Amino acid sequence: MIPRLGESPRRDIRYRLRPGAYAILARGGEVLLTHQAAPIPEYQLPGGGIDPGESPIASLHREVMEETGWRIGPVRRLGAYRRFTYMPEYDLWAEKLCHIFLARPAFCRGAPTEAGHTAIWAPITTAASLVASAGDRKFLSDLARRGI
Repeated sequence: MIPRLGESPRRDIRYRLRPGAYAILARGGEVLLTHQAAPIPEYQLPGGGIDPGESPIASLHREVMEETGWRIGPVRRLGAYRRFTYMPEYDLWAEKLCHIFLARPAFCRGAPTEAGHTAIWAPITTAASLVASAGDRKFLSDLARRGI
């Protein structure tokens, strides 16, 4: 069973399943986050929706590049969680199935190509306090406790 983290689903809403792949990019005691300026300004793990016919790993590479400008090396799956949320940019109530991966940033190709995103490095010990999603906080906190 995949745990739900965050708000409980509302009974009066039909949610659409939206799988996604997200990365914890660790290097030298820091992690690479993305700040999304709109529709709601917040820090997030880089990643996003898996397109139809796309594998989670291919999605992860594409989304990390778009949101941070970084290429990533080998990835390892850490787990998954579900969250129920409204996505104003799509006018969609979604059950997000978030697959979380650990990866090393390989090299920076430039600035993020996705409008409104800024890449920032944060100490792993404080990164969990920055991100908006309860699931992202859990995975970052778990890694910080393990000293990764």
